Amino acid sequence: MTIFESKHFTKFKFTPEQIRRYFNNAMRDFRIASEDDHLEVKFSYCYNALIKAGIALIAAKGGVKVRSVAGHHVKIIEKMSEILNDEMVMTIGNAMRSKRNEDFYGGGIFISDKEGAEYLEYVKGVLRKVEQLIK
Repeated sequence: MTIFESKHFTKFKFTPEQIRRYFNNAMRDFRIASEDDHLEVKFSYCYNALIKAGIALIAAKGGVKVRSVAGHHVKIIEKMSEILNDEMVMTIGNAMRSKRNEDFYGGGIFISDKEGAEYLEYVKGVLRKVEQLIK
């Protein structure tokens, strides 16, 4: 059973339409990631799609809203992993989060074509799983 700590989550009754909007926003970001030619843009939007899909999944399955506090991306990834029962979400999601933080706070990152393609393919699969669960 997934436990949602009050520091990072608050109870909220979402409508199906609200959950669908969260997920559609994730899909929009994924489309941008898929279509753009700049590797940094692909990576950034791919990561955003993963996080937004996590927010939709947590809303649908947990009935909670994510609080925007320090560490909330870590918690989104953790809860996604638990709900999907997939440890790779935690592993790959945190690798992506670390790269994103390095880009923000460390002066940039390098994403290879191969790495970018692997992230896109992985997130595409996660999005499919999330979509099935929130229907």
